[in-house]
Amino acid sequence: MTILWINLAIVFIFSYLGRYFSTYSLIPATGLYVFKPNKVLVFLAVVCLVCVSGLRTNIGDTINYINIYTENDFSWEYIKSQKDMGFGILQMLLKKISNDPQILIFTTAMVTNVLIVMVLYKYSRIFELSTFVFITGGLHLVSMNGIRQVLAAAIIFTATKYLLNGNFVKYSLIVLIASTFHQSALILIPIYFLVRTKAWTKSTLAWLSGSVIIVLGYEQFSSLLFSAIEDTQYSDYSTFNEGGANVIRVAVSAAPLLIAYFGKDKLREIFPKSDYIVNMSLLGLIFMIVSTQQWIFARFSIYFNLYQLILISWIIDLFSKKDQKLLYYLVLVLFFVFYFYENVISLNILYKSEILENLF
Repeated sequence: MTILWINLAIVFIFSYLGRYFSTYSLIPATGLYVFKPNKVLVFLAVVCLVCVSGLRTNIGDTINYINIYTENDFSWEYIKSQKDMGFGILQMLLKKISNDPQILIFTTAMVTNVLIVMVLYKYSRIFELSTFVFITGGLHLVSMNGIRQVLAAAIIFTATKYLLNGNFVKYSLIVLIASTFHQSALILIPIYFLVRTKAWTKSTLAWLSGSVIIVLGYEQFSSLLFSAIEDTQYSDYSTFNEGGANVIRVAVSAAPLLIAYFGKDKLREIFPKSDYIVNMSLLGLIFMIVSTQQWIFARFSIYFNLYQLILISWIIDLFSKKDQKLLYYLVLVLFFVFYFYENVISLNILYKSEILENLF
């Protein structure tokens, strides 16, 4: 964990300094003027995120990806036989450069983290808060586990501009590209129409009520769902038996949304298109609620939790000037405690990197 703690400190410092030396800029998609962090300092923060993720030799299914890369030649016949051709083509191209699987780990880490930070740079109100929560909320660590899916989520995250502007064609094209890395990304196409509505309406209550009903009747729901996907590439999900997600993680997802609800009018005033960001975050919460019954559903929340990184950077401004600093520090402390609890106490994460361990 030592390297992960160092990573958190360095990324936060560079992100904070980046905002401190920021410039005032217009967000075309929203019509808002916001502070744009210093690009050099943001770049240094990204370098740290990429190096820690890209130079790892373990965490989650990293070993599986290393073995697959090492054991296969990635011919066109092999790529066509696999689930996600885009990822297969990426590995084929990388294999022409090097047989060392670390090139795959580093490349996916670089693309994923760069794309995510690019969007946060553009839309976050308090940049260092977004990057801090990106790490302490667990998404940075998740990107080292669900490599293909988080890569797909990062690609879709770049379509935020088209989600806000209402450009369905360009949004769909990006989703289709992302689906070549993980086909579950296709759910974002119909969801486009679902989230481009006003937040906190009767439909919001219906979404939340539906998630509670699914939890209460999970056995019946799971039976129907897994019967529907038994002939698809996701049929293996029915055999997963890893328990449910921690309710504390559900509470972490719910807290920013609760604040956004009570300050919804002011949030719309300072961020006119925030309803779409709120709705995406809300869907992430719904998947987290359902995942308390079966962890595998938490994987779908990856696509939506990235938008919570934007939302959490705006909710500070919903409070009065005298309370904003208190809430800012409260967010830092609570997410730090959660990061310690989840990675040290609950998961006991052991990070390995031959290169970085030799440096520290």
